[in-house]
Amino acid sequence: MLDNLHRSIFMKFYDKENKRLLLFEKKATIDFWDKHWQSDDFAKTVRYGKNSRLIKKFTTRFLKKDAKILEGGCGTGQNVYTLGRLGYDCYGVDFAAGTIEEIKQYFPELKIDVQDLKKLNFPNCFFDGYWSLGVIEHNFEGYGDILAEAARVIKPKGYLFLTFPFMSPLRQAKAYLGLYPLLTARKDETDNFYEFIFDQNEVKNKICHFGFAFVSRSPFDAVKGLKDEISFLKPFLKKIYQSRNILARTSRYLVSVLFAPLFGHSIIMVFQKND
Repeated sequence: MLDNLHRSIFMKFYDKENKRLLLFEKKATIDFWDKHWQSDDFAKTVRYGKNSRLIKKFTTRFLKKDAKILEGGCGTGQNVYTLGRLGYDCYGVDFAAGTIEEIKQYFPELKIDVQDLKKLNFPNCFFDGYWSLGVIEHNFEGYGDILAEAARVIKPKGYLFLTFPFMSPLRQAKAYLGLYPLLTARKDETDNFYEFIFDQNEVKNKICHFGFAFVSRSPFDAVKGLKDEISFLKPFLKKIYQSRNILARTSRYLVSVLFAPLFGHSIIMVFQKND
């Protein structure tokens, strides 16, 4: 069993059968995300666009300006804001109603609404692209329903851009060496479940099952990958990871470019919907 699970601040277990990690910290509920996305300067957070470099790079590579894009699980709306400024017709949906209400106060022009990703209120084949950044890993029961809806609303030849934490070579090596405790709890233990760290090939195969063709993959965020997995580096890397000054941002970028294939925390996968 996961001894002392509910007294733990942060626990990580290896699911050997599925070649993935499970993180138990705090359950990712609506209230959790509303609190997580609170900010002293909410408008600045949205305009800052934490993932703007990633968003711009992949969207402009595959989609023309004026393309219709949905971000499923848009959070603070910063990516919807970024895509709009890039000339795309962007929509955002999320289940965190408090956060969506705050977005509407500061940015009423953004097309953002409260919706369930498993039952979207859009017609079939409505979007040219669909962004999903760090969403599927928080669903303990699986992400099949989310993918099914994504496949429904994306046009033939449209694109799915998906990011999630993955089993990097560093994490695979740690699992092989037995450096993670093995998951032995009941399958229905969800009280403190936060996220999965997936085997990338398992995700790729599942998405292709929903009528997509794999296009490309690219690991990123090596600073977080190293910070979370190598304890003696954590104090130093935490400062770099959390800072927004130009030196820290440049350092994060350089470390990710050089070391993401080995140590990246997340991976972006691009898929194209079949005819």
